Formats: sequence, structure tokens, C-alpha cells
Amino acid sequence: MQSISTSVSGFARDRILTPLTNLLKTGATPQSLAWSLAIGCVIGVNPLLGSTTVVCLVVAFVFRLNLIASQIANHIVYPLELALFYVFIRIGDRIFHTGKMPLDRHEMLRGVRMHPWETTKLLWSWEWHALIVWAVFAVVAAPLIALALTPLLKRALVRMHRADPQG
Repeated sequence: MQSISTSVSGFARDRILTPLTNLLKTGATPQSLAWSLAIGCVIGVNPLLGSTTVVCLVVAFVFRLNLIASQIANHIVYPLELALFYVFIRIGDRIFHTGKMPLDRHEMLRGVRMHPWETTKLLWSWEWHALIVWAVFAVVAAPLIALALTPLLKRALVRMHRADPQG
């Protein structure tokens, strides 16, 4: 039986590393992949739950980013979207002084399951403030992520050329 760490590393290799190295092999530049991944990451954590895939596709298409890389990053950060949702709401609440959200996390999750439309209407008053906080975060985080990823992708490209000088 496979261990969990072996399964996770196999998943990461098959679903993340191999597609990214294939993109590098087919001519994607490290800079364009870094920006595609960065935009996928920041869009992937936006507090408008359920919007990330479509928004990521549209932004990647409009800015001519790599659709595959942006979607890989978008889906990798999904757990962060859930974790940061409440953080963006709380920061927006504090900055804009809208008052504390009347639902705690458990009530909110129950409300989403039991009464999705009513809960959505209730949350919208806090949502747009969270989106403003996220937008500021995204403007700062995207270039930093791209800046951090570019040298890593350049090194990966150099290693690939060393490993296969004919390719």
C-alpha cells in the first residue's frame, strides 16, 4: 500500500510539475509562466467563492497568459481561498467599519448548505469590502509571486536543457 507522502508527491509530479515542465519544453518562457502562475494564485484566493475558474480563464485570455499554468495555480490554492475568505471579510469589516458579520463560521457554513440564496444576500454587504481588500492584496502579491517564481522556472529550464541537450 502506498504511503500518503508517496501519493501526494506522485500527484504533485503528475498534476503540477510535469505539465509545467512540458509547457517550458514547448516554448513557454519562464517569465510568462511565472506571471500565469502568479495571476492564477491571486485569483484563486479571491473571496468571491465559486468564481475563480471562470475569472482566471477570462483574465488569462485577456492578458494572453498561459491558461494551463494559471488554472494549475488557481486549483492548487483552493484550500487557501477557503482559509482566506473569512480573513478578507474581517479585514474589510475593520477597514470599512461595517460591523461584525452576524454569522460565525459554523452558522455561515450551515446557512450556505440550508439556505444558499438568503445567506448569499446577507453576505453580499460584506463581500464587496472583502473584494477591495483582496484587490489590494492581489496588486501587491502577484508581482512578488512572479518575481519569486521566475528564477525557479529559469533554473528548471536550464536543468532540462542540460539533461536533454538534443531537446
